[in-house]
Amino acid sequence: MDNPLSFNRYLRQQRFEPIGQAGQELLAKSSVLICGCGALGSVIAERLARSGVGHLRIVDRDWVELSNLQRQTLFLERHAREAVPKAAAAVEMLTQINSEISIEALVEDVTCDNIDSLARGCDLIMDGTDNFETRLLINDYCVKNSIPWVHAGCLGASGQIMTILPGETACFRCLVPELPPPETMQTCDTAGVLGPAIGIIASWQAAEALKILSGNRSAICRQLIVIDSWDTDCRRINLSPASGCKTCGLRQFEFLDGQVRTESVVLCGKNAVQVTIPSPSGSFADFQALAEKWQTLGQVNVNAFFVRLSLPSMQVTLFRGGRAVVEGTTNSAEAKTLLARILGS
Repeated sequence: MDNPLSFNRYLRQQRFEPIGQAGQELLAKSSVLICGCGALGSVIAERLARSGVGHLRIVDRDWVELSNLQRQTLFLERHAREAVPKAAAAVEMLTQINSEISIEALVEDVTCDNIDSLARGCDLIMDGTDNFETRLLINDYCVKNSIPWVHAGCLGASGQIMTILPGETACFRCLVPELPPPETMQTCDTAGVLGPAIGIIASWQAAEALKILSGNRSAICRQLIVIDSWDTDCRRINLSPASGCKTCGLRQFEFLDGQVRTESVVLCGKNAVQVTIPSPSGSFADFQALAEKWQTLGQVNVNAFFVRLSLPSMQVTLFRGGRAVVEGTTNSAEAKTLLARILGS
């Protein structure tokens, strides 16, 4: 904070009494993991970067598409044309917004195998995800390791925010005791989503993050916040830790321990399935070799992040480590059959 440029940059924020210079210095020393950099995550990342949070680690498994631009505020048409991974595109944009902070991009899925390495050294985790399995995994990790996190979700014109302080508040599994069946869940494909609603929900998330990181713990909302931006309604719902909660009550971490995990998942907002391919260490590291192998099958594109095969009715994108996204179907069996055919196993 000795840099005069930094002082001028955050002057209006520091003049807000609960932040002040002391709070701004705490923000500069803070590290945050943002899980997912789509609609919610892109707004969260921008707000925290502009606020001077010293280190942001952004992890996302997806790439930018034209349909994202209606609500995912960090991305440009160029990113969609070039199918730039969202984490990489976010870092590109954020470094032009605030060059004084440290920002990492990780093009990965958040799993029980890597969440410890992703979250290591972070003071807070922000939920920008689009599925309950990942949220329950984050909840397991945060409760076990006493790390605060801020959940949110948005669909249509409404959404919710919940700040979880392990040992003090209800945890996410108190709210969602079990993984909901896929057929019972609406998605942005079926219900749509309003761009301004995303901005409201994500900005409220970011405000909760600033309270935590700046040392204003007494200002944190310990209730579930439910907002409907179309009907202009906002409610706060009291939640108490459930004594029978498997996570914060019984200290059972099924998602973190890998007892509950899926090899394939239908992706929200896409006609696509993500499949995790069991593979030996180091498999799928040589994208160029795969690209050459696939040349006779269809159009192939390769970059530093993935290799992609475009077929007449389907498209396969393979990431390092064996994560594949098959577009053109929501049938897991069909996706796995295609992968077996093109990978020769």
